[in-house]
Amino acid sequence: MSPAPASERSAVRVTVGQLDVGADRSANLAVAERLLELAAQEGAALAVLPEYASSYESSGVGIEHAEPLDGPWVTGLRAAAARHGVAVVAGVIVPDASGERAQNVVVAIDAAGELRGTYAKVHLYDAFGYRESDRLAPGDPAAEPLVLDVAGVRFGVITCYDLRFPESARRLVDAGAEAILVPAAWVDGPGKAAQWRALAVARAIENTAWVIAVGQAGAARTGRSVVIDPEGVVRAELGVEPATATVTVDPAVVGAVRERNPALALRRYEVTPR
Repeated sequence: MSPAPASERSAVRVTVGQLDVGADRSANLAVAERLLELAAQEGAALAVLPEYASSYESSGVGIEHAEPLDGPWVTGLRAAAARHGVAVVAGVIVPDASGERAQNVVVAIDAAGELRGTYAKVHLYDAFGYRESDRLAPGDPAAEPLVLDVAGVRFGVITCYDLRFPESARRLVDAGAEAILVPAAWVDGPGKAAQWRALAVARAIENTAWVIAVGQAGAARTGRSVVIDPEGVVRAELGVEPATATVTVDPAVVGAVRERNPALALRRYEVTPR
C-alpha cells in the first residue's frame, strides 16, 4: 500500500545521538538506553545512533567486537525501545555467515521492540590508508534496501563510507525513502569534516530528501552530526563533542520540494547493483 500524500501525514520528531563509543559493550548499551529515554522525553518517535554503536576501537573493529543479533546488546536495545516507545536505528557488529569474520550492520527496531530489518554495509572503508575489508565482510549490494516506516514517514538507511556513493542513497529513494539515515564513525583528518558536510548536503539536494547523518564523537572521529532538509538547508548541526539534538522531519517538505523541483521524475538513468 502506498503511503498517504505527504501533505496528509504528520511530521516526526527524531533524536540524534552523537556518542563517544568505546570497546565496552555493556557501557555502550547503557549510553544507548539513556539516549532512548531522552528521546522519549523529547517526544521523538525515532532515535538514531551512530555506526559501531555497540563497540568501537580506532585501531580497527573486527570479529572480536562482534555479537549475534540475538545477543545481549541488540536484545537490550530492543527492550529499551519497547520500554520507552521509541523506534531506533543503530550500527552494530555481528559475525558473518562463516563465523570467521564480522559484518558492519545497522539494525532497525520499531517502537514495540521488534527488529524490523538490517543493513550490512556495502562500501567498506578501504581508503585514506585504512582497510576495513581486512577485518569485515561487505554486505550484498543486491540485498533489499532497508527502509523503515516510522509514524508514516519512510526512513532509508546507509552507513558512513556509503555516503560517498550517490547511487546508494538514490537506491533508497527509489524504494520510497523520504529521509536518509547515515549512521557513521567518520574518521577525522585533513578536510574530512568539510567532505562529510558537503556530501550530506549533496545527497539531500540531489534526492530531494531529508538527510540525517549521525557521527561518532571522540578521538580520531569527526562528530559534526548534521540534519539537512530536501532543499539542502542545514536544520541542525552538532560540534565535535558527545551531544544530542531533536529535530522535526516533515514529509510535507519533501512533497513541496519535489513538486517545485521534479528532478527524480526527470532523471534518465537507473541504479542497478553490480
